[in-house]
Amino acid sequence: MLGSVAEAEDIVQESFIRWHQTDNSTVRNEEAFLVRIVTRLCLDHLKSARVKRETYVGNWLPEPIFDPSEDESDGDITLTLMMALERLSPLERAAFLLHDVFGQDFNQISKAIGRDLAACRQLASRARSHVQKAKPRFPVSDEQGRNIAKAFFVASRSGDMQGLQSLLAEDVVLYADGGGLRPSVINPIHTAAKVSRFFDGVARREKYQFPTLLHEGTIDGLPGFVTSEFDDMPQTTALEIENGKIKTIYVVRNPEKLTHLAFATSSPTGSA
Repeated sequence: MLGSVAEAEDIVQESFIRWHQTDNSTVRNEEAFLVRIVTRLCLDHLKSARVKRETYVGNWLPEPIFDPSEDESDGDITLTLMMALERLSPLERAAFLLHDVFGQDFNQISKAIGRDLAACRQLASRARSHVQKAKPRFPVSDEQGRNIAKAFFVASRSGDMQGLQSLLAEDVVLYADGGGLRPSVINPIHTAAKVSRFFDGVARREKYQFPTLLHEGTIDGLPGFVTSEFDDMPQTTALEIENGKIKTIYVVRNPEKLTHLAFATSSPTGSA
């Protein structure tokens, strides 16, 4: 719902407090009661979160989630899906997640979000349509994804522009989230030529240091990797791949979104 580990933990904590302040003898269905609490807290939070994101510096991306011990994709909640959810209204997002992901019936959803049955069905249907359009038409295998991610890491960071362009779709888009705390891309970069020039410029910078590869695997369900950059801070890169080509590149550099990772250091040293 929120795209943030810290915010999700806050919601769970607040729900826990409210649960313990409730006379449990009056609760007929514990699961439905808790779903209602969490959903409504999330909806309230999203109202303020959207206002904050209107003034967010650069691209906003969800916090990267992955298990360094797991090499394979482990579910349907991918970064691509979370980006699609971000374009939905809070009510559409809630109806879709509760029904399509968590299997709640519309009677429960109606009580959770405070809308009638017909409205809930319409919200979920509208959200589903948007999400379907965002799904990759040709899913990539884990092995192919790892190979392309590895090739992208080497080519993009070594200045191999010919090799890099061979990996990119012509309409590739690069998003990078620094949150104004680390140097980043303020606006998305479109097309293979412009993305290649961007990475070429990075590799040609004075005192450029080849990053340390910390992890290879899935980032939010997409092929990717974690690196330690010149400022000794981690950075995650996730790749959306279609027809064997990289269609979208998601880079998270905002240190506030990386503190939950085992690779994170105590404080950023490369703030811009």
